[in-house]
Amino acid sequence: QIHSQWNILCGCGLLGVGIWLSVSQGNFATFSPSFPSLSASNLVIAIGTIIMVTGFLGCLGAIKENKCLLLSFFIVLLIILLAELILLILFFVYMDKVNESAKNDLKEGLQLYNSDNNVGLKNEWNIIQAEMHCCGVTDYKDWYGVLGDNVVPDRCCMENSQDCGRNATNSVWQTGCYEKVKMWFDENKHILGTVGMCILIMQILGMAFSMTLFQQIHRTGKKYDA
Repeated sequence: QIHSQWNILCGCGLLGVGIWLSVSQGNFATFSPSFPSLSASNLVIAIGTIIMVTGFLGCLGAIKENKCLLLSFFIVLLIILLAELILLILFFVYMDKVNESAKNDLKEGLQLYNSDNNVGLKNEWNIIQAEMHCCGVTDYKDWYGVLGDNVVPDRCCMENSQDCGRNATNSVWQTGCYEKVKMWFDENKHILGTVGMCILIMQILGMAFSMTLFQQIHRTGKKYDA
């Protein structure tokens, strides 16, 4: 029951953050033009909703000792776990294709940088380039086809100032943001692995909890309405 309560609280928290992002940030766009709905706010809202609903099923099932709800809780966790494993396996099997497709998709997304309806995308690129000291997808030349020859966003400059991105190829960050992000993941893979393992353990404990309580209710022959 405690596990399910934490799920509900975490889900509500994520849902609140997602709604706040959606409302306060306006067009908090995705980097990918192929997946326009894959924005930060939409992802957080979706994850928060799934966690909250899953936790609600487990908590209600434990309180009411309802076998149907407990079984539903177990099945939902099992589906999520299998989906995670399948996605992880597919990612490693097709890693090269995923990398190439992601790079091409991000480069296509650069074309939306100055468009009126994608202010969020422009802000995201400015933030990531300034924070990670990178420019473009593979390198700063990716911007030439978008902003013009020898022109990059000002946030690409090592020393940021107004219009510093014009004809300043020697004073901009040389490394592409895709490579920087990969480097960040490599440097923090132990932390990400620990977080992933904790999530996996919580899922397995939740499944074990639901099945244990399910078996206890089944043995005692209790029948409760939902």
